[in-house]
Amino acid sequence: MSQSTSNILMIRPAAFRMNEETAGNNYYQKVLDDLSPEEVMDRAIEEFDNMVETLRSEGVNVIVVEDNPDTDTPDCLFPNNWISFHSDARVGLYPMFAPNRREERREDVMIDLQHIHDFKIDEVVDFTEFEEHNIFLEGTGSIVLDRVNGKAYAAISPRTDRVAFEQFCDAMSFDGVVFESNQTVGDKREHIYHTNVMMCVGTGWATVCLDSVDHPDDKQLLRSALEGDGLEVVELSEDQISRFAGNMLEVASETDDTSRIVMSKSAFDALTEDQKSTLGNYGKLVPVALDVIEACGGGSARCMMAEIHLPKC
Repeated sequence: MSQSTSNILMIRPAAFRMNEETAGNNYYQKVLDDLSPEEVMDRAIEEFDNMVETLRSEGVNVIVVEDNPDTDTPDCLFPNNWISFHSDARVGLYPMFAPNRREERREDVMIDLQHIHDFKIDEVVDFTEFEEHNIFLEGTGSIVLDRVNGKAYAAISPRTDRVAFEQFCDAMSFDGVVFESNQTVGDKREHIYHTNVMMCVGTGWATVCLDSVDHPDDKQLLRSALEGDGLEVVELSEDQISRFAGNMLEVASETDDTSRIVMSKSAFDALTEDQKSTLGNYGKLVPVALDVIEACGGGSARCMMAEIHLPKC
């Protein structure tokens, strides 16, 4: 099994803005007072389209779906939170914290993947009933998957529930690694809202901010899980993950055998030369400018890509 795929789903937004329903526990979101709502939307579309063009130029098969303009879904360009695709022809659907984000889940996306793009879907594993109990698990934002070694990593937060994560691991046959990860907000340590902000797992490597894991036992558990699978661990600082250096994704290319490691320009600029060199041993680093999307959305390049590991029909 490969950690990466060249097939990526991205959702082109129709009404991007800072989502007021997620800002309460996503401390990466910011208000851009110097831009009007129209300018925010225009800039976000420009950044989105440029990322699609960049990925395609690198041999990545990007399937772009237009947002439904009839729904109020400002965060629709982060599809990895509501859906995941697996090599055994199963699809996961996930419980979302913000009510307006639940509108992002679309059956037509799965139908199109089957009937237009010839992907095979045998089963949809639906975890969304957890929403009725105010329990959430936001897809591969909450869960960082090591598909090669069969592990799933989750940092507990208001958006990532331990019980829901355990049920995911049982249903999808992953060994779970659970811990807490925090960031400094004012004079407090608050949970980092999504695991994929502070770590990433690729083929043979991982980036992780161990400094965000305050409890010594959790820190040792996380380090041992990564190193025990033979992964080369690139440690990130809290300052680096505040610039989304943890929010990257390894993808495959259809043009050659070299993996691409996709991240924002902000994340790329936050890395040291040694870190870039280490990661460069595992793939070509591909930075894309996402300044407005990162500021208003509080997410970055990895969040914008739902990797499609489904088999073809």
